[in-house]
Amino acid sequence: MEKPRLSFWQLWNMSFGFFGIQFGWGLQMANMSAIYQYLGAEADKIAFLWLAAPVTGLIVQPIVGYYSDRTWGRLGRRRPYFLTGAICASIALIAMPNSSTVWMAAGLLWVLDASVNISMEPFRAFVGDLLPHQQRKAGFAMQSVFIGLGAVLSSMLPWLLTEVFGMKFETAEGNAIPPAVHIAFYVGAAVFFTAVLYTIVTTKEYPPEDMAAFEKEKQEKAGLGHAFAEIFQGIGSMPKVMKQLAVVQFFTWFGLFCMWIYFAPAVAEHIFHGTPASHGVPASPEFEKGANWAGFLFGIYNGVCFVFSFALIALAKKFTARAIHAGCLICGGVGLGSVAIIGNQYVLILSMVGVGIAWASIVSMPYAMLSNVLPPDRMGFYMGVFNFFIVLPQIAASLGLGLIMEHMLRGHTMNAIVLGGASMLLAAFCLKFVDEKAAEGVEAD
Repeated sequence: MEKPRLSFWQLWNMSFGFFGIQFGWGLQMANMSAIYQYLGAEADKIAFLWLAAPVTGLIVQPIVGYYSDRTWGRLGRRRPYFLTGAICASIALIAMPNSSTVWMAAGLLWVLDASVNISMEPFRAFVGDLLPHQQRKAGFAMQSVFIGLGAVLSSMLPWLLTEVFGMKFETAEGNAIPPAVHIAFYVGAAVFFTAVLYTIVTTKEYPPEDMAAFEKEKQEKAGLGHAFAEIFQGIGSMPKVMKQLAVVQFFTWFGLFCMWIYFAPAVAEHIFHGTPASHGVPASPEFEKGANWAGFLFGIYNGVCFVFSFALIALAKKFTARAIHAGCLICGGVGLGSVAIIGNQYVLILSMVGVGIAWASIVSMPYAMLSNVLPPDRMGFYMGVFNFFIVLPQIAASLGLGLIMEHMLRGHTMNAIVLGGASMLLAAFCLKFVDEKAAEGVEAD
């Protein structure tokens, strides 16, 4: 089937749901380490507490991708998963700031991350389903526009509530998590659901070309047994470009996870000289100010992502995705590494500009390259498998960073940020081994 080119506003509508998804995910990324420390977790235990998120993704992503390839109903192929994930994620976002213990927060993170994945992974395949090869870079770049916008607003929200709207630090009796975090997560729940619903209502999907053959294959391969057999078989037969990009993804996301886990504590402790909660003593006001400023800085890099994504749409017309991605990763690695030599909270904004440029590319260019080498009838499945190489480095970070922090980085959270920057530069180097022509869809054309 020859797919028609979509207009700017059609690209806008089909990608708008990512605004809500990223709003919820941005709250998670910017606040979970601080939430754990508000509840009394020690710094060297935070990485392990994040383990729920990548393990959930490792299990959920390929299964959701596999079944979304084989779904067709009143809502279409991918949209039923958008809606299910949005409902579950909204509930988890409302519950998260009401956590009373570290382990309750970790359990809710498991639920939240699974729900986000149920919505997010079919969105990647959605672009491949609806767009021709030559428009996919623009389609994924449009997703990064909403990823940046959603994340900048969600990351800055607790800071805005306290510093701009004057919400007090004092917490309610029996709840160590500040009121601003409560309000931010409640807003996130509403935004997540509303934005996803907008895409569901405004964007239709193409039905299978041969519905009879589609239904026959679905019946023949029904059941979890067939699903797991095909998943394992598919992992073993990944396209060459997918394997090459897997290495890039591993080092990219290891670097990002170093940042997400330790950036807020690093800023709060080393720039604001705050102390986290420990042995029944609550976190200092300086620590909360530092954690909120880290959220503001996360908003900066996501704001840069939002703005730079428009530039990506233009750059995609002139340069290959591989070249764009390599340059952006170098910006991110340098930006992240520079955090350690900057002692001023405002100068850190410059560091986040580099990270934001990288983030805009990370959430778009690898998927643009990958979609050009995947069979259309397995788009969702392989997009799910590709995210193994996002969650595996996160698992490695969750299991290993605590030990690295204790024995090699001398317990200094800032050293973990430098490690993340070095990992991102290594990812940029590994891009030189990716088959550029195949990644541009030259062979498919």
